[in-house]
Amino acid sequence: MNKDIITVTSPLLPDLGEFNEMLKDIWESKWITNMGQFHKQLEKALAEYLHVPYVCLFTNGTLPLMTALQALRITGEVITTPYSFVATTHSIWWNHCKPVFVDIDPRTGNMDPDKIEAAITPATTCIMPVHVYGKPCDTKRIQEIADKYGLKIIYDAAHAFGVEVPAEQYGLEAYDEKGLAGIMNAGDMSTLSFHATKVFNTVEGGALVVHDEKTKKRIDNLKNFGITDDVTVIAPGINGKMDELRSAYGLLNLKQVDSAIESRHQVAIKYRETLRSVDGITFWDDMSGVRHNYSYFPIFIDAEKFGMTRDELFFKMREQNVWSRRYFYPLISNFPTYSGLPSANKENLPLGNKMADEVLCLPMHHALSEEDIQRVLTFFIK
Repeated sequence: MNKDIITVTSPLLPDLGEFNEMLKDIWESKWITNMGQFHKQLEKALAEYLHVPYVCLFTNGTLPLMTALQALRITGEVITTPYSFVATTHSIWWNHCKPVFVDIDPRTGNMDPDKIEAAITPATTCIMPVHVYGKPCDTKRIQEIADKYGLKIIYDAAHAFGVEVPAEQYGLEAYDEKGLAGIMNAGDMSTLSFHATKVFNTVEGGALVVHDEKTKKRIDNLKNFGITDDVTVIAPGINGKMDELRSAYGLLNLKQVDSAIESRHQVAIKYRETLRSVDGITFWDDMSGVRHNYSYFPIFIDAEKFGMTRDELFFKMREQNVWSRRYFYPLISNFPTYSGLPSANKENLPLGNKMADEVLCLPMHHALSEEDIQRVLTFFIK
């Protein structure tokens, strides 16, 4: 057995020499947290890269979700998807709101806009969709529904770093003559994760994208205990600040993220070339006009046609030191914490449950070699 492990993901790491030089600056300044120079530089650089008005940095990707709900004063029920990482729903629960699950669109894995209106009640105040695997939601349709019922929208965009879409199709304002828009401009707020497993990482970290200066100021206060000056606390905030070390790390990674995304793109092309002819294996092609970030490569396994269940393949690959991931499995609505909710009933979520039972994310990152890719693909060549 080949003992070299092919991991499902691998962190994008900055040049160690450059990072050491920035660390020297931090050591000399003795300013290691509390919105220092690198923190400010990274917020500005990310806003420019993502084509958004304002970015608020956080120490992880969960706190932006929790803070967005606080900042928008969300109460009652929040409509969301069961097909996500548990942080999405946890943030709703921690804000003493009730998650209401709607089923997914199997063409994207995202929340199905056609299912939203039936889930709206007098207690509904917000919709929290997820750009699953970085595939953009139907933001135009979701915004129309939110406007009709007076609801807020918070997008969990943890997977969607750098994703750009045709502006008119997605109901957004274009930033260039090509008619493109950053997907983070959708809704009232969008949240990001900069965890080590993401396309762009700051080791741990996250961000909240907002559309005006007043809201940014409110978020900046909330992530710093609600403090506005040395004698004033205006709200019960939280400690969510990103430190200078990770801000510096992020600035360096931002310089190489486009190259990493292109490397991921090439991996996706090679996977598709082989898998397209494999019976029982399906996957998604790129969406028209969308600049994807290739954050994941999910495949879906029809056990009868492929001759092996998803779990059988998963464990067979693991035995050969090729690590894939059943992501997202189990469905959030099937965890004991949430399974008692009326909307979590399996009959309400047939497509989400089907996808969760069939999905397998193959290794996908910038550091995969040609040999690695071929090792992955040997499991599909009969």
